[in-house]
Amino acid sequence: MSEFQVIVNGSKPKASWGKRLAKLYFVDKLSAPAGIAILMVAAGIIGLGTAYNGTSFGILTLVAIGVFPLLHGIVSYPKFGIILQLIMAYFLFMLGRLGVPGPIGTLMDGLQALLLLGLAIRIKRNDNNWAYFKSPITKVLLIWLGYNLLEFGNPFAESRLAWVFTIRTVAIVLLGYFVHLYTIRSVSYIRTLLKLWLFMSLIAALYAYKQEYIGFSDVENAYLHSDPAIASLLFIAGHWRKFSTFSDPVSFSYNMVMPTILCICIIAGKFKPWKKVALMICAGLYMTSMLFSGTRGANVLLPAALLLFAILNYSKPVLVFTCVAAVFLVVLINIPTGNANIQRFQTAFRPNNDDSYILRKRNQKRIQPYILTHPMGGGLGSTGDWGKKFAPGSFLSSFPPDSGYIRVAVEEGSIGLFLFCLMMFVILKTGINNYYQMKDPELKTYCLAMTLIVFAYNIANFPQEALVQYPSNVFFYFEVALIEVTFRLDQAKQKEKLQLEKTPSLLPQVI
Repeated sequence: MSEFQVIVNGSKPKASWGKRLAKLYFVDKLSAPAGIAILMVAAGIIGLGTAYNGTSFGILTLVAIGVFPLLHGIVSYPKFGIILQLIMAYFLFMLGRLGVPGPIGTLMDGLQALLLLGLAIRIKRNDNNWAYFKSPITKVLLIWLGYNLLEFGNPFAESRLAWVFTIRTVAIVLLGYFVHLYTIRSVSYIRTLLKLWLFMSLIAALYAYKQEYIGFSDVENAYLHSDPAIASLLFIAGHWRKFSTFSDPVSFSYNMVMPTILCICIIAGKFKPWKKVALMICAGLYMTSMLFSGTRGANVLLPAALLLFAILNYSKPVLVFTCVAAVFLVVLINIPTGNANIQRFQTAFRPNNDDSYILRKRNQKRIQPYILTHPMGGGLGSTGDWGKKFAPGSFLSSFPPDSGYIRVAVEEGSIGLFLFCLMMFVILKTGINNYYQMKDPELKTYCLAMTLIVFAYNIANFPQEALVQYPSNVFFYFEVALIEVTFRLDQAKQKEKLQLEKTPSLLPQVI
């Protein structure tokens, strides 16, 4: 049932404790003579410090003053904290290129910790009621998290320090699922978050256009020429691969495909025509800018997601759209062209003719005996860059995983690979089941979109590591949480509608 506000004559709605606290300190106290004196002394200190130590003193002082309200806002107002987390994850690497000093990744860890602190406080106030978290997805995520924590004691691990650095982006970020699941409880807030996501994606797409047709910034050029290894990866056939605001072209391309899937689901749903037109334009910008990345693995994600979309949402219009899209894809794959971006797109559908794919298959074949003889793998962070840094010269440090599934199999063994696949299976199964049980058209559309995005991430995780880099790791668990949230909101609406049908004369009572 909807909540009814009871208003009694002569009474005023009680202000929240946050507003009362703000009034106490920022209105009552600071407007008094003592408060005015404190402000004058603080202004004098900032002025003198700036005069003798330069503008950096004043800037740092103002930042320090603003930090405490910001921390309070993240802990006490989780909706604000989630929005800040999504924005930070999306533009994290852009901050580094702009010259923001310090370990920026640690900011994400701190933000995650503050959100978890706020979650713990809210649960404590609700008499430690954990019933809201009960679901198959929650159980399998906790199993996956527990196994990753156990990997610290892996007897075959070459370095414990590598585990410390790897666990942050592999498993700790998973805890964001619980924050989203507990905090997101209204359709309006879901709309806000999805609009924010689409807007940030549009910024990233337009920035990629800038890189393609105007050029890289001075900072980006310095990065590209700072290491010959970077040029060997990003300069192909006389053309620089674009990465927009992200860490690399792979992350950029994947983060263009996922909002495109969301756009397509909304376009196919029951929404206003002007919204559909706007989303068509956005989807076109996302996909064309994705081609600038030169990431072939991303090219197969949208067709795969559309195939599952046609299966789950079968209807005559969807069938016609699928057939038209299939014909267009076949033509695009086989049409002769001199465009380097389209040529690279076409090679994604002919992997057996690609030297890179053949080399990856050989590497995977070479590592199979190790996987079969190490059921817990070689430990988190034993391969790739962390392996080279913390265990140089070891057998796994020189192995390039090149695949999320292969990395799990090598670092966490056959047990870890089974648990990872089980986790993905449960998430997808729950998403599909929820979709068929839901009635509300809008919530059903959002649930379908999140399920298709999780499916696309699973496909993406085979040729590349799709789930260990910002912002994909943060957004992935946000999308998983929405699969549960949309279902619960739909069930609440169905229950409310049923109660109204049983008691049609029930009206809001106003005293």
